[in-house]
Amino acid sequence: MVNSKDNSSTDSENSSGGVPDSKPSLYFEGEKVLAYHGPRIYEAKVQKAELRKNEWRYFVHYLGWNKNWDEWVGADRLMKHTEDNVLKQQALDKKQGMEKSTKSGRSAPAKPKSSADVKLDKEETKSNVPKGKKRKTDSGAEKGNVSVEKLVKIQIPSTLKKQLVDDWEFIMHQNKLVKLPRSPSVDDILTKYLEYRSKKDGMMTDSVGEILNGIRCYFDKALPALLLYKKERQQYHEAVSDNISPSSVYGAEHLLRLFVKLPELIAYAKIDEESLTKLQQKFLDFLKFLQKNQGTFFLSAYDGPKASEGNGKDKES
Repeated sequence: MVNSKDNSSTDSENSSGGVPDSKPSLYFEGEKVLAYHGPRIYEAKVQKAELRKNEWRYFVHYLGWNKNWDEWVGADRLMKHTEDNVLKQQALDKKQGMEKSTKSGRSAPAKPKSSADVKLDKEETKSNVPKGKKRKTDSGAEKGNVSVEKLVKIQIPSTLKKQLVDDWEFIMHQNKLVKLPRSPSVDDILTKYLEYRSKKDGMMTDSVGEILNGIRCYFDKALPALLLYKKERQQYHEAVSDNISPSSVYGAEHLLRLFVKLPELIAYAKIDEESLTKLQQKFLDFLKFLQKNQGTFFLSAYDGPKASEGNGKDKES
């Protein structure tokens, strides 16, 4: 899980001389709370509370959800589980439902984010993101026309989860950005995987090529809408023009974020259950390929605040 690796740097921070002067924790371990996630509020339980750089961080479990959605959040994401706050949660759910009904009627499920999608726009304004995710509805069965049980489950390897956390820390806490264009790019990585599968299988399979083309298509469409933090948007507009595809500019860091979003993106594709199972296996194999080449595909450090002219502008968010 993410928390085991995400905790590695906290001991020294917790023992710093400034801790006694820090404000006490607002929430305690084991406490039932209400947590913002995306545009909604969910019931959650505080699993851990840690002081990091004089700021309290809480590892929460969303009640009724798989532990894969557990994540670290700040105090601004949490509220006490009081009657007034429960009413606020219900009012927000009702408001969101009304807004959705005025649109296409095909709203994407909102899921408590793993540490990546940990984290899109909502993290910068009021919460982490992670952003438009799968959620358990009031009926506990489905939201819109998509059954939660039918969502493709993509198990991201633990080291890649840690990569997602580091990615978020670089951008949100250190105001750093991935230097563009990336090498290898998403296109390069997909090509390398196709070569890898061809050698392993002893032949070039059309099915693998089709899946990779699908990943590329999803990435190019989803990047500007779902995969960028607010602080990265100016950089995107500077790096990607109408005749340039994001997959030729961005690399593994942003490609990995796509796999957090894929379950909800695929949910509305008309794919039979057997094909979904095979697709899930292909995704897992691709993620293992990323994990195997993690040291080559991913950056170990991002550019500083002055690396992009758009960075300073985004500090206001």
